[in-house]
Amino acid sequence: MKSLFVEGNSAMHRLSARAKLLVLAALGVLLFLSANFLLLALAVLATATIYFSIGLPARSALARLKPIFLTILVVALFSLAFNPWHVAVVALLRLTALMLFAAAVTATTTIAQFIDQITLLARPLERLGLLRADDVGLAVGLVVRFVPEILGRYQAIREAHAARGIKVRPTTVLVPLIILTLRDADNIAAAIDARGVRRHVNLRTR
Repeated sequence: MKSLFVEGNSAMHRLSARAKLLVLAALGVLLFLSANFLLLALAVLATATIYFSIGLPARSALARLKPIFLTILVVALFSLAFNPWHVAVVALLRLTALMLFAAAVTATTTIAQFIDQITLLARPLERLGLLRADDVGLAVGLVVRFVPEILGRYQAIREAHAARGIKVRPTTVLVPLIILTLRDADNIAAAIDARGVRRHVNLRTR
């Protein structure tokens, strides 16, 4: 499997995984508390500076952002269709700033660090009986791990359509993409059960 993690020695790489996740959570809250164009634009500029300073080549850095930014653009256009223009601009700025910082976090944090820190942060909720921290950590780790695989498969399906002269439409791409992703999810679930991961977790938490 591919990984979103990129080796490097930037300030984001040196920052602890827990600090990055806490900053990301705080940033998400703060961005949605403000509707000021100037502040949000500065947030976009700051997060863009952080993202492009982690050591990725410019082309590779932009390629990673393309699918997510297209999604954000669709959300902003949908918002524009039902709200005043300034509401759509605020949504675009908020999501762009959050996306840029989240991309910097995923590029400078390993899957193991994600799982460890998410599990640790979820422990208080486990003590309240709301969830199993190990399950949450594993789920987040798998989601992060599968993102580049899904993007790669999406590109492969597009290229296969183009090679056959089939016009690329959302319906013709998304259906096989969803089917393949669900199949992989079933295979991963079967592998987890075969290795007794959840059983070992349950025994350890008793």
